[in-house]
Amino acid sequence: MSDAIRFLLDGRMEKLSGFDPTLTLLEWLRGPAGRMGTKEGCAEGDCGACTVLVGELEGEGVLWRAVNACIYFLPMLDGKALMTVESLGGAHPVQRDMVELHGSQCGFCTPGIVMSLAGRAMGAAGTQEADPRDVLAGNLCRCTGYGPILEAARRNPPKPAADPELVAQLRELRRKERLTLDWTDPATGVARRWIKPHDVADLARARLESPEARIVAGATDVGLWVTKRHRVLPEILHVGDLMREIEEGPEGLKLGAGVRYAEAHAPMQRIHADLGELVRRIGATQVRNSGAVGANIANGSPIGDTPPALIALDAVLTLRRGDERRSLPLESYFLEYGKQDLRSGEFVESVFIPRPTPQDFIRIVKLTKRFDSDISAVCMGLRLRMEGEVVASARLAFGGMAGTPKRAAAAEVALTGRALSPESLEAAARALAQDFAPLTDMRGSSAYRLEAAGNLLRRLWFEREGAGGVLPQKPLMEGAFHG
Repeated sequence: MSDAIRFLLDGRMEKLSGFDPTLTLLEWLRGPAGRMGTKEGCAEGDCGACTVLVGELEGEGVLWRAVNACIYFLPMLDGKALMTVESLGGAHPVQRDMVELHGSQCGFCTPGIVMSLAGRAMGAAGTQEADPRDVLAGNLCRCTGYGPILEAARRNPPKPAADPELVAQLRELRRKERLTLDWTDPATGVARRWIKPHDVADLARARLESPEARIVAGATDVGLWVTKRHRVLPEILHVGDLMREIEEGPEGLKLGAGVRYAEAHAPMQRIHADLGELVRRIGATQVRNSGAVGANIANGSPIGDTPPALIALDAVLTLRRGDERRSLPLESYFLEYGKQDLRSGEFVESVFIPRPTPQDFIRIVKLTKRFDSDISAVCMGLRLRMEGEVVASARLAFGGMAGTPKRAAAAEVALTGRALSPESLEAAARALAQDFAPLTDMRGSSAYRLEAAGNLLRRLWFEREGAGGVLPQKPLMEGAFHG
């Protein structure tokens, strides 16, 4: 076992031990590292002022990712490379263009913007072909306006460059043993532990040894528990570098639980355009570069974006305990609020998404108060298997309507065996009141959620009529997925 993390900062190896394993990268940068250019704005991964670039081996090269340092735990850097705004030395073309175009005023958000644009210019993950507006969706600026910032982005298109020296350095950092960090808070005497298994078999052993440890992948949710709720996490099992396999075949798509959204976007887009659009709207580039599809499922959130869509698509989980595996329909995984069908020592290893048939009509819709970087008020996944004009079978799932992502059984019955018509869709919309009794919270009232969910069904008829009497399989317009 090892008790120290190792990573590269501007090509120089850092070896750190004896620190709180839930210390964020931002706290380390602005504290011991003395790198004050990286700013703290929201401390929850929304504003992008803390954006840095993290590099890791990808095939024969290094793939850089823009991440939010404010919710990125320092031990997650183990085996990787790091760049901050200081790494650019004031000489990067993006910095020059931001100055020439007057892309900065107060400057507080500017380091994060510069890092996002520099990452795009380097061909960082999630930015290779991305519109600059998508790349900057996680970087807020309230002084300048985005016109000159977007122009600076357009002047610096992606140009990935080889770096064989960095590749060799990162290969030297590859770990062949488990990493375990132990630390005791001198003020409270509370002990904390960070465990990073070196492969999936080691993860299975570690999970049996520490069944109560909090499993963390990208920390895009758990990071806020520390920065906002000030929770103490006694034991963390980090899986963010494991279970990253993507397998596409004629039957469907299999994603390892550690596959990040940025990696999953293209293959999920190939399953269905709506599914790809849903992933594009999860958080921002920095969040999609860290958050994992399996983690979004495993934590059981009733407002997680992907579960309603994947339930509608009849997705299946593989759960692992030691050397044993079992398959479970995703809809059966969620038992009640805060409770999932997981045995002691078990974890989510992968998810399989069946490929739709030509007879399937699919619609996935996320309703939010703003288009980018927002949490769903209501999220719907729908799959209708059609026989001519008749709905042969229906799978309809919602998030934000109950304590778990849940199928709408009464609405499905109202649709099944009937011709798709204003009457059948109205019946299904009204049946939602039998399926759900939503909560009222800051994102919407119970009445709003029921009405909005029903309107998503009613809207299908107008989409059909607007498309000449057929159900359109692709988005009708840019931005058709927000309320």
